[in-house]
Amino acid sequence: MTHPQPPADGPFRSGFACFVGRPNAGKSTLTNALVGQKVAITSGRPQTTRHTIRGIVHRPDAQLVLVDTPGLHRPRTLLGERLNGLVKDTLSEVDVVGFCLPADQKVGPGDRFIAEQLADMHRDGRGTPVVAVVTKSDTVSRQRLAEQLLAVQALGEWADIVPVSAVDGYQVELLADVLVGHLPPGPALYPEGELTDEPEEVMVAELVREAALEGVRDELPHSLAVVVDEIVPRERAAADGTPMLDVRVHLFVERDSQKAIVIGRGGARLRDVGSEARRGIEALLGARVYLDLHVKVAKDWQRDPKQLGRLGF
Repeated sequence: MTHPQPPADGPFRSGFACFVGRPNAGKSTLTNALVGQKVAITSGRPQTTRHTIRGIVHRPDAQLVLVDTPGLHRPRTLLGERLNGLVKDTLSEVDVVGFCLPADQKVGPGDRFIAEQLADMHRDGRGTPVVAVVTKSDTVSRQRLAEQLLAVQALGEWADIVPVSAVDGYQVELLADVLVGHLPPGPALYPEGELTDEPEEVMVAELVREAALEGVRDELPHSLAVVVDEIVPRERAAADGTPMLDVRVHLFVERDSQKAIVIGRGGARLRDVGSEARRGIEALLGARVYLDLHVKVAKDWQRDPKQLGRLGF
């Protein structure tokens, strides 16, 4: 495989790259590794990502804007259909697509489904180059990695195939070079130092949802939505002069049993969620935060168009 790289004295390049893959393929972790800072939430639970989070990679020769999408999958609910629609809309607007396939799992029906969707795009005349990215390469032996690379190569026609590990940094810079090589010449799209264009409310909601997903039962991730009601500065700063913010958040689930899971015995689990989320929110907002969490039941919201609209989908 060739790895296109812009010459050192060549034109400055800028554009958008989208990561797509079945749920839990490592897309969010890879986005964070390339940006160099956390801009997308990660979890061992499938379908953690619900929004297209943009992360911005600044380089002397280019600006690469990464779009981390929800996992593309065969939808079972209206929410699933809308998430798939979000992914397909994104794919049609970017300059290069990174198709993520984990090294520690054999190519399966979900991967073949996505490969078919990408092939259909090419047949429709949308010739966006696709780079196959074999993620989690640090978790397998060299022989297993070689076998996976051959399986991925047989899956379709790719502009490049790059094995990476976002955990130990293996070939992350090479992947950035490959993606940049597919971008058109153009000026920077975002100011230097800006790492994401997501509103603060979206990032805060994602941090709360990430904390709430840790260590819970399998069915909860699909049924949990988080909405930030308000972020309000306090008139008085903390004793050390640090600004103080009141952040009020609602967590929505579909059943009373799920509400009990999120809250925990005597509210212990919700307090843990608040403590974990608060650390990330304070780092994001640069202020001390009083985080007020409330859990509500919105029955079958994944299948209700009106409730999906109210929850931002």
